[in-house]
Amino acid sequence: MTEIGQGVSSAWNERRRLIRLRRKKERPSLWAEFKIVPAWLKGTVAVLYVIALVIATAVNIHNSHNPNGNDMFPWELRDNPAIASLALAGIITAVSVVAAVYLFMIGYVYRDAKRRGMNAGLWTLLVLVLSPAYLLVGFIIYFLVREPLPYPCPKCSSLVGPRFNFCPNCKCDLHPSCPNCKREIAETDKFCPYCAADLKPAEPPEALAS
Repeated sequence: MTEIGQGVSSAWNERRRLIRLRRKKERPSLWAEFKIVPAWLKGTVAVLYVIALVIATAVNIHNSHNPNGNDMFPWELRDNPAIASLALAGIITAVSVVAAVYLFMIGYVYRDAKRRGMNAGLWTLLVLVLSPAYLLVGFIIYFLVREPLPYPCPKCSSLVGPRFNFCPNCKCDLHPSCPNCKREIAETDKFCPYCAADLKPAEPPEALAS
C-alpha cells in the first residue's frame, strides 16, 4: 500500500512539474487577457455605469430644489448641486470599478477555462459560490490549478493539448526526456540542463563508415 501511495504521489508531482513547465512557455499580456472577456459583458457594464450616473445626477438635482429632501450630503454641499453631483459620481465610479472587476473576472474565468479545455460552466459556478463568502478564494484556486494553454507542435505547428504525449498529426514526441536522467528537456536543448548529458542524436552507421 505504501508503494502504491508513493507511486501516485510521484506521478502527481511529475504531472504538476510538467504543468509548471508548460505554463512558463506562456507569455500573456494584460491587454491580451482582457480581450478574452466577452464584449457583451463589457458593453453591459458600461451601459449600467452610465445609467447609474444619470439616475444619481437627476435625483440629486431634483432634491437640490427641495430644502428638506437633499440630506445625502453635509450642509456645505447641499447648497452646491454641482459639487454634490461630482461627489456622487465619484462614489458611483468607485463602486462600479469594484463591481466591474468582479464581473470581468467571472467572464474571464469562463472564457479562459473554455479555451484551456476545462469545464467552463463548473469552474464559473465554483468561483461564484466561493466568492461571496470567501472573497477571491475561488479565483485563486482557479489560477493555481488551471491547465496550460494548447501550444503549437514543434514539428508541424499543429495545436496540441497540454495532456498530449504525442502530436496526433505528425507523431512528434511532445515530452522529450534526457536519455541519462529521464527528466523532461526542451526540443532545442543540445545538453541536458540537469545532468549535462549530450543530447545530439547519434550518427547513423552509414555516416560513420563514410
